Amino acid sequence: MTRSPGPRVGASDFRPARPPSLADAVLRLIWDEERISRADIARRTGLSRSTVSEIVETLLATGLVSEAGVGDSRGGRRPIVLEFQDAAGVVLGVDMGAAHVAVILTDLRGRILAAERTAHPVQGDPDGARAFIRRLVETCLAAVGPLSARRLIGVGIGVPSPVDVRHPDRLSPVAMPAWEGRHGLDTLLANLGVPILVDNDANLGALAERWWGAAQGLDHFAYIKIATGIGAGHVIDGRIHRGASGVGGEIGHVAIDPRGETCNCGNRGCLTTFVGAPALAARIQALRPVYPQSLLADGPPTVARLEEAARADDPLALQVIHEVAEHLGVAIAGMLNLLNPAAVILGGRIAGLGEKLIAPLRATALRRTFVPAAAATEIRASTLGSHGIALGAATLVLDAALRDPRLFRPVARARTGG
Repeated sequence: MTRSPGPRVGASDFRPARPPSLADAVLRLIWDEERISRADIARRTGLSRSTVSEIVETLLATGLVSEAGVGDSRGGRRPIVLEFQDAAGVVLGVDMGAAHVAVILTDLRGRILAAERTAHPVQGDPDGARAFIRRLVETCLAAVGPLSARRLIGVGIGVPSPVDVRHPDRLSPVAMPAWEGRHGLDTLLANLGVPILVDNDANLGALAERWWGAAQGLDHFAYIKIATGIGAGHVIDGRIHRGASGVGGEIGHVAIDPRGETCNCGNRGCLTTFVGAPALAARIQALRPVYPQSLLADGPPTVARLEEAARADDPLALQVIHEVAEHLGVAIAGMLNLLNPAAVILGGRIAGLGEKLIAPLRATALRRTFVPAAAATEIRASTLGSHGIALGAATLVLDAALRDPRLFRPVARARTGG
């Protein structure tokens, strides 16, 4: 089987690129169960045993599924158990934030095999950011041995910009002005010869939460990323909500004070101007004369130091966190009134403070909700840590592979060539 001559750049909205086939459904069932017999597949799907056998033979040839011995008998001959091969391929997930680059390599069960991360002024230095991404990708691939490139099935990339599914190679000139409208990562990673899928970073945070994190089992929820900017991924009926042109979910540019500071989008008083990382640094600086004994009284006013000081109950830090909770609570209350999600999940470093942030945020949001049912919405912190967005990027590829395994034929080549 031959590798595609070049990368296929695309975006995903949690739907297959074509109607699902019977083989897709069987593959997903085997992935879900991890180990299952042909007879159980027939019972679960309603397919005839002969049809299941034909499909399984096709899947065995891909290397994604193998026979793994005999199972328990329910009477008669003991069945041959099929097992999904989590190690049959690897997936790269890239998190290109506004101020950092992170890359992970996972197996086909979302387990992280290698991870690299570095701070970098991504918004203002596209060439440097691309170089770091390439370097971190190579480092992660090298970490799992010489066969990794042949086993790679795709690259998922999260970007701090709205992504239009019709033009996934483009970046918003408002969000990323120095990038001149294009990320250029398809060209940068062309030598890998695998599909490249791109999506907004908050959307990928939502995807990771739904597969591996705090939103498992939920079809209606919102993920809010609190970082240099503020973004949101909204999942409605199990699918990401994008809006007409891909900018759905830009909660960071909801104006909560029309007389506030000017935002980089050109408007005033956007949520980002109150709780984005630059705004928090400015607020720490402004409060230093009021709290001269604070742990934050000198030194760089970073989010990492803010989090550390808040954990130590530093009064300046707690004042800033209380203000963050108030501003986020106002914005989230509006979202609860509009969309009524089952849960709101907070991601980003500051979300790691847990109830120190969430308790006052929840109180503010619930005071401002109109619909009583909104009180049932859970507000939680992500449990996926700093790799959440990159894991979502890798999951974007895994999701596509399980929906349409024809896209990822190189997996079979890895099996026969290893």
